[in-house]
Amino acid sequence: MSSTDRLAATVDLGGGVRMPQLGLGTWPMNDAEAARAIAQAIGLGYRLIDTAENYQNETGVGQGIKASGIAREQVFVTSKFNRRWHSLAGVREACEHSLRRLGLDYLDLFLIHWPNPDQDRYVEAFEGLVKLREAGLVRAIGTSNFKPAHLQRLFAVGLQPQLNQIQLDPYHRRDDLVAIHRAHGIVTESWRPLGCGSDMLSDPVVAGIARTHARTAAQVLLRWQVQQGFVTCPKSSDALRQAQNLSVFDFVLSAAEMAALDALDRPDPQMFDADHFGH
Repeated sequence: MSSTDRLAATVDLGGGVRMPQLGLGTWPMNDAEAARAIAQAIGLGYRLIDTAENYQNETGVGQGIKASGIAREQVFVTSKFNRRWHSLAGVREACEHSLRRLGLDYLDLFLIHWPNPDQDRYVEAFEGLVKLREAGLVRAIGTSNFKPAHLQRLFAVGLQPQLNQIQLDPYHRRDDLVAIHRAHGIVTESWRPLGCGSDMLSDPVVAGIARTHARTAAQVLLRWQVQQGFVTCPKSSDALRQAQNLSVFDFVLSAAEMAALDALDRPDPQMFDADHFGH
């Protein structure tokens, strides 16, 4: 598959902004690992890089983008900010700090990392994001880990995320959120698309579908994501796995295979609850 084909896989965030559908996640890379992995990934055809203040690797991410030699406008960069910045002025300051660490003039997408409803300032934080977009410091704005009630608070005052990034995979379907996203024109992005540890990668259903298509289990799980129109950013610093993860646009899962993967959904008492967890 050519890099041109990969670059064609994008989603529309609105406002004239298109986002690559599959990118590179960087948690929990440190600066040195991020710099190497990102330069390598961009060389393989990646055009979406996901980082965050809390990852403490934005400096390395910026170094990797610079080392790649690619023009800034060809790379879509996402970052996220922590709870301490949940205010109109705070969001501007958070953005300026991220831009300085990254060595960039603007962000393509800036997200509230967690709603932190205990401090009840995420609506004000989103208002700060709107001002950043108006000022041209970010091209698109959104949320991360927002549950239905958090989104409804934004909708009630006329605020509209362009994207909500959530934990989402065949073990964690999140159908309630996906339905809300689709009803309101919000792009769904998943984090940890390959699950935690090796459980989902070694699941017999996933493994069986992988054998049918002569693909890796990771490719099947990522295909499940992109075939539904989701954006996702698997983390890898290994060149072979990076290349494999990006090569999921040249095969299709059947309706029966998609249904079999959907049926893997299960309760997870260890899943982070955005009403109680955040940073």
